[in-house]
Amino acid sequence: MAAVRVEAVLAAAEEQEAEKRRSITVEKELELEYDLGNLLAVDRNPAPAAALRGAGPQREALLRALARDNTQLLVSRLWELPAERAGGVGGPLVAQLPEPTFRLPREKPPPKPRPPTRWEQFARLKGIRRKKKTSLVWDEQAKEWRRRWGYRRAGGDPSRAWLAEVPAGADPEEDQFARLRREKRERVARNELNRLRNLARAHRAGSAVPAAPLHPTGHQDRDELRRVARVARVSTASLGRFQPRLPKEPAEPPSRSGGKKRRFEPLLGNLAAERSRQLELLRDMGSKKPVLDITRAVNKQLRQEEAEAAAANKGKKQSKRGKRGRRQQRPGRSGKKSGARRQPQQQKSAGGGTGGGRRKKA
Repeated sequence: MAAVRVEAVLAAAEEQEAEKRRSITVEKELELEYDLGNLLAVDRNPAPAAALRGAGPQREALLRALARDNTQLLVSRLWELPAERAGGVGGPLVAQLPEPTFRLPREKPPPKPRPPTRWEQFARLKGIRRKKKTSLVWDEQAKEWRRRWGYRRAGGDPSRAWLAEVPAGADPEEDQFARLRREKRERVARNELNRLRNLARAHRAGSAVPAAPLHPTGHQDRDELRRVARVARVSTASLGRFQPRLPKEPAEPPSRSGGKKRRFEPLLGNLAAERSRQLELLRDMGSKKPVLDITRAVNKQLRQEEAEAAAANKGKKQSKRGKRGRRQQRPGRSGKKSGARRQPQQQKSAGGGTGGGRRKKA
C-alpha cells in the first residue's frame, strides 16, 4: 500500500510539472501568422474534424484549448518586442507594437465624397489654390507682431496716419483724411445696423431677446449673465455654431428659443386642468371682445409710423424738387414777360420825365 501511494504521488507531481510546461510551451505543426500591430494571430493548422462534428462538451473543450494555445503563442511573441517603462522606473512595462500589416474590414461602407460646389469647380478649372493668411503680421512702424485686422492691427488706423495717399481718379482738392473718417463712420453705422437687424430677427423668431438694450450693472446674477451670453451668441448669422465655447458650456449651441422644447400635455392625466382649459377656450370663442396680441399690435403701430414718416419725407423731397424746378424756370419765363412789362414802365418813366420838365418850366 505504501509503494502504491508513493507511485501515485510521483505521477501527480509529474502531471503538475507537465501542466506547467504545457501552459507556457505550445507546439504547432504549422507556424502561426502574426500581425502584432493589430494583436492578430492566424492559425492555419487543421482542427480534428471528428471532435468538431457534435455539439457536446467535447467540442467546447477542444475549441477552448485551441483558443488558449493560440493566445499563449501571441502573448509569447508580444514579450519578444522591445519594451520600456512608462512613467519612470516604477511604471508599468509597455511594449512598442509594430505597424499593422493586415487591413481590417470596415464595419460600415465608406462615406460618399461630397460633390464639389460651383466655386470649387470654377477654382479647379482656373487653377486657383486657396492660400490661408496668418492672423499676425509684422508691423514695421511698431516693430512687433500685430493682428492683420481689427483693433490695434498692423499699420494702424489709416484715418489717424500723418500721410494719406490720394487715389487715382480722385479730386486732388478733396480732404483725404475727412474721407477716411467718413468711410469709417459709415462702416461702423452699417455694422450697428446689421447688429440691430439680427436682434430684430431673433425677436421676431420668438426668442427671449429683450427689447431694451442690455446695460451692465454692478451686480449681475448667474441667470442674467447666462441670458446675456445667449443673446450675444445667437446674434450671429450662424446662431453661434462656430463661436468659441465658454468653460462648462453645453456642447449643443443655444437655439433662438433659449433651449426650451415644446411640451405636450399627456393624453391621460389631470382631467380638472383639461376641463379648465377647454372652458377657457370656449369662453374666449364666445366673447365678443377680441383677444389683443400686444406684441403684434406694437409691431403694427411701429410699421404704420415708419410708413407715415417715409411718406412725409418723400413728400418733402418732392416739394423741394418742385420749388427748385420753378426757381430755375422763372428766369426763362420772366424773360419774355419782362420785355412787355418794361415797355410800359419806360413809357411811364418817359411820360413822367416830360411831366417833370413841364413842372420845372412852370
